[in-house]
Amino acid sequence: MKNISARLLMPCLLAVSFNAAAAVEKTPQFNQFIDKMATEHQFDRKKLDGIFKKVDIKHKIIKTMNRPAEGMPWYKYRKIFMTKSRINEGVKFWKENNDALVATEEKYGVPAQIIVAIIGVETKYGGNKGYDRVIDALSTLAFNYPKRSKFFTSELENFLILCREEKMNPLEPKGSYAGAMGIPQFMPSSYRAYAADYEEDGKRDIWNNPADAIASVANYFKAHHWKKGEKIIFPASVTGEAHKEALTKGLEPDLTWKAVQAMQVKTTPEIKGEEVVKLLSYEQEKGHDLWIALHNFYVITRYNHSALYAMAVYQLSEAIANAKK
Repeated sequence: MKNISARLLMPCLLAVSFNAAAAVEKTPQFNQFIDKMATEHQFDRKKLDGIFKKVDIKHKIIKTMNRPAEGMPWYKYRKIFMTKSRINEGVKFWKENNDALVATEEKYGVPAQIIVAIIGVETKYGGNKGYDRVIDALSTLAFNYPKRSKFFTSELENFLILCREEKMNPLEPKGSYAGAMGIPQFMPSSYRAYAADYEEDGKRDIWNNPADAIASVANYFKAHHWKKGEKIIFPASVTGEAHKEALTKGLEPDLTWKAVQAMQVKTTPEIKGEEVVKLLSYEQEKGHDLWIALHNFYVITRYNHSALYAMAVYQLSEAIANAKK
């Protein structure tokens, strides 16, 4: 190798530094966080300092955050989850955990197939719970990802509190690059609010206990007002261009079915005229598919605020239920 210019070397050097881990910097933002944990939650400053000396800031996490799968068109996103293996493994997971699923559906009113599909999309039934330490992921995003710093700082706060509540070493739990944890991939605030103890043994083990994970998902949906026995979403057809007025931003149902019908939108199933719905468009390789989403579809988006995610859960749930039959 001879005479490689600094200009050519620079990208290589940047790539190495970008992917390497670094220590937490004691910035004013970090010091303010430590002050809050000590004054509001009575954490010991010296113990916190000892914990954060062992935390790694991972810049690869920021790189991953900047290219989420939800940025794909639907026809590509769908292929990630609607695979033969994920459907078959869903049937297997259902059969292995049937007792917990039956009992949970009866208690919470959330269909077993939806619970199974959520777990299938999130971690492929517990097979991929994440490889980053939760505290590394949350610290990286809290202190080095300004556009969502407020959210991840709050999650880091919740994580330290839940570790104290559950008697866990905060340096041990592993999860996703965004700090989501266990089989159902709960963020720390969701864990504290919705994680359930299926066996009532005093533990909410969403990492290793499928029954706790199943109950936790159902509890989350119930808390977000899942309506037992109600439908989720229907395919639609249109005439003309009037329907485009209904393709508004957001995910929450915002128009009555009667109003959407007036825009020359049709669907086969019966929907009450005054029911509030959401018209959604999904990009295919050629053209778009239109769907009428109801309240329960919106509830699925509370788990992950993406219409693509919710549709993947719905379609996977249907595929698993049909395969199980």
